[in-house]
Amino acid sequence: MNYFAGIDIGASTTKAVIIDDSKEILGHAVNSSGADFKAAADTALGKARKNAGVEAPDSCPITATGYGRRNVLYADHTITEISCHARGSYHFFPRAHTLIDIGGQDSKVIRIDGRGRRISFKMNRKCAAGTGAFLEDIANRLEIRLEELNGLAETASKNIQIGSYCTVFTATEILAKIGAGEVVPDIVRGIFSSVIKRALEMIPIEGDLVMSGGVVAYNPFLVRMFEEEIGRKIFIPPLPQQTGAFGAALYTLEAKQKEN
Repeated sequence: MNYFAGIDIGASTTKAVIIDDSKEILGHAVNSSGADFKAAADTALGKARKNAGVEAPDSCPITATGYGRRNVLYADHTITEISCHARGSYHFFPRAHTLIDIGGQDSKVIRIDGRGRRISFKMNRKCAAGTGAFLEDIANRLEIRLEELNGLAETASKNIQIGSYCTVFTATEILAKIGAGEVVPDIVRGIFSSVIKRALEMIPIEGDLVMSGGVVAYNPFLVRMFEEEIGRKIFIPPLPQQTGAFGAALYTLEAKQKEN
C-alpha cells in the first residue's frame, strides 16, 4: 500500500490529509497554525499519520499548499490553494460548479468547468469580514463561544439586517442593536446573513454550488440559510475544512503516477 499526503497551511488553521492509491482518505487532522507554520504542519501531519496508522512516515510523498506552504521544506511539491481546493472539490463533484470556500482569514470563490479546470476565481484578502475570523470576533464581542453561534442562529425568531461589512463597524452596529432591545439569537442570524451576502457579491454563481471551509464545517445552519437565499441545494464535501489538503494529496498521487 502506498500513501500520499497533502498539507494545507492556512493563516488560522493547518490541515493534513493522507490517502492511498485508490484515493481513499485514511487519516486527517486540523490544528491551529499559530506563529510557526512549519511546526503546525509537522503537528497536523503527525496527527493524520497516527489517525491513518501509517508506520513509515519517510516513505510518504507530500504536497504543501496554502498561505504557509513554502515553510514545509520537506514537501515534494508546493501548489497554490486555489488549485488544490478546485481539485479536491472536483473529485467529489465532477461537473461544472462554483466553489465557495469560507476560511479563517479569507474567502475564495472558484469557478470550475466540466473537465475540472479553473475558469476564474476571486479572494477577499483585503478584509476579514465574512470569514471565520469575523465570526470569532463577533462571538467574543457577544461574550459567547464560537461553537454556540450555529445553535443560536437556529433558535432565532427573525433575521435582523446587519448593514456593515467591516468587522469594526459591524461591532458598533451590534452594540446599537443590543441597545435597541434585539436578542442575541436574532443578531447572530443577521451576522450569518451578512456572511452570505458577502460571498454572493464576490462572483456570479454558475453551475452547481459547492461550499467548503471551516465556517461551513461548523455552521450547517448557515448553509441552510444560504440554500434559502439562492433557492437551490448546496453540495458539501465529506470533510469541508480539509478540501484543500485533500486536493493537495490528490496532486501528490497524480505526480507519482506521472513519474511511473
